[in-house]
Amino acid sequence: MSLIPPVNFGMVEEDLYRSGQPNALNFPFLEKLGLKMIVYLAPDDPSEQFLNFIDDQEIEFIHLGADAITRNPWNPISEEVAISALHLILDIKNYPMAIMCNLGRHRTGTIVGCLRKLQKWNLTSIFEEYRRHAGTKVRLMNEQFIELFDIDLLPISQNPPKWL
Repeated sequence: MSLIPPVNFGMVEEDLYRSGQPNALNFPFLEKLGLKMIVYLAPDDPSEQFLNFIDDQEIEFIHLGADAITRNPWNPISEEVAISALHLILDIKNYPMAIMCNLGRHRTGTIVGCLRKLQKWNLTSIFEEYRRHAGTKVRLMNEQFIELFDIDLLPISQNPPKWL
């Protein structure tokens, strides 16, 4: 059996992954990760096949992208969604974890960019990582969101990851 990662898959930190929405070909790969939680940032509902996989694997599924349905999809994610996602990411009891959106580019990239800011990466490195995953579809509004995101809005978890 071959193991095929989802589109735009990457390891953010130990036991923290990012990707686009997987399909059935990716399920054996994801199964090997032993995920406890998936933070899903896409505005639309995931496929029924994906939801069945999540249920079969007993993975906790948090859908934070639903707020984008009432907003312009070209706008960055809301500050509220970013804080909610980062709050989950900063609690080690949720690991192993994956952050996902449709293609793993914009919403996922924005959250990872805010996380990198919290890790005190410089903006050049943050934007290089964002652009590597966004390809030719870079959205300057997402980069501006990352640049202006106030990391002081995040309370540090009682169980923070060791890389923080």
